[in-house]
Order: sequence, then C-alpha cells, then structure tokens
Amino acid sequence: MNTKIIRVGFLAVALALSLFAQTARAETPFIIVASTSSTQNSGLFDFLLPKFQRQSGIDVRVLAVGTGQAVRLARNGDADILFVHHKPSEEKFVADGFGVARFDVMYNEFVIVGPARDPAAIAGTVSAAAALNLIAGAEAPFVSRGDDSGTHKREISLWQQAGIDIAGLTSNWYRETGSGMGATLNIAAAMEAYTLADSGTWLNFHNRQGLKILLRGDPLLFNQYGVILVNKATHPHVKSILGQRFVDWLLSPAGQDAINSFAIGGERAFTANAPADIVLPSKEQSE
Repeated sequence: MNTKIIRVGFLAVALALSLFAQTARAETPFIIVASTSSTQNSGLFDFLLPKFQRQSGIDVRVLAVGTGQAVRLARNGDADILFVHHKPSEEKFVADGFGVARFDVMYNEFVIVGPARDPAAIAGTVSAAAALNLIAGAEAPFVSRGDDSGTHKREISLWQQAGIDIAGLTSNWYRETGSGMGATLNIAAAMEAYTLADSGTWLNFHNRQGLKILLRGDPLLFNQYGVILVNKATHPHVKSILGQRFVDWLLSPAGQDAINSFAIGGERAFTANAPADIVLPSKEQSE
C-alpha cells in the first residue's frame, strides 16, 4: 500500500476529529462568572464546578479577579454571574439595576497573619483594631493588597475602626502590592510583614516560611460571600437562564453540601449559609 496514501488518510481523519471537537466545544453551553480571586486561589472552584457541570451540562468560565474589578466586569455586561465578598458593593450593584437579586452563599473569615516572632506583639489580642494599632505603633512592616479587592476593602475599614488614616501615612512601614492574595502573601513572607488574608487562600498557601496566623475570631473579620445574576434588562446578551441554573444549584442542598464538603488539610474552607427560605427570582425576571 502506498505510504503517501496512508499519511493522507491519517491527516484527513485527524482533521475531521479536530473539526468535530471544535464543533462540540462550540456547542457546549457556558456561562461567565466574575468572581473574587479567593474562590479560585483556595481551590473551591476546582472542587465545585465539575460537580455542577456534570449535573447541568453547562460549562463555567471564571474571571477570578479582585472584588472591585469583578463588579466592574459585571456592570459592563462582561459576565453572567457576580460571585464576590463585599456586601455593600453587591447591594449597590443590585440597587443600580445591574443585578437581579443578591443571595448569601457561604462564609469564612479574614485572619491577620505575620512573622512568628511577632515584632508588634499582636498575638493574644482579640480585636483587629487593637492589633492594627499595635502594628502602626511599632511601625512594623504591613503589606496591603491595595487592589480594591474585597480583602482590601475590609482592611481599609479595619484601619478606620482603629482610627488610623492610612492615606496620610508618611513612613514606609505600610506597603501596597497592587496584587492578588497569593502574591501579597509571598511578599509578606519575604519581608516578614503582617497582612490581612482570607482564610481560604491562607489554607491553600504553601509558601508560608515564617508566617502564621496571629489574630482571628473578631466578629469584624467575618467574611460573607454573595452571588448575583446579572440583569438581562440592563444587558440583554446575558445568559440569564443558564446563569440562574448556576445560582439555583449553589443555593440548593446539593450545592450547599458541596461547599461544606470542601476542605483543605482537613479543615473546612467555607461554610454554606444560604437562607432556607430563599425566594428565587421569577422566570420572567431571569429570561
């Protein structure tokens, strides 16, 4: 048999299979979720999304950025779902007509981490504001994300609670990275600095070096996540029916059980807390 003919035959089959795969991918329904980076960095989405995809046949593509940027993406109509952790921004998003409704999904906590030698002696304090006052008083290095993320927004509010004007600082003990949580933790580890981190990312962070959790448990460190379907009335191209299926699944017993079963090193990373009496939007609102 002519080897040239065989090669041509193989090439034809390979091309046909490639075209088939591309067509299949093009036909797979998908939604875009604009989300905080912590849901990605913690590994939660890697755990959750295959479960939803198997059940629904819907592919979920995640834009994992800081909360502020995620909100801007959703406001521009560049996502079908907003899944973040700064309730005031989420409520404004809905009030301004960009979202259909906001629902609690899950929570974890923020923690203040720092070098084990703890130069500001914050270990043993029970108040985040008191800890920040000690850090500022000692002018101990503190690394901020400085990226308008949900974590950064919470950090700024904690400095305000402590009565400290970060914007007016003249010394250089306070540094902004303009980066995500993982990069900020890496910098904090290298500088032996304090920082505020979400507990999910911290659990999944492996380059801790001398860093450890020095404060947790203050009610002001409670970290609530919410999910919002982008409003089709504002952005007609939004895939609201597919997006609503994802929202419904997250809030359902199956989705909530999946969230609760996600653990890192044996520790639960998030606790599901969707209200039992949720009233979901009507079909007309979603279409």
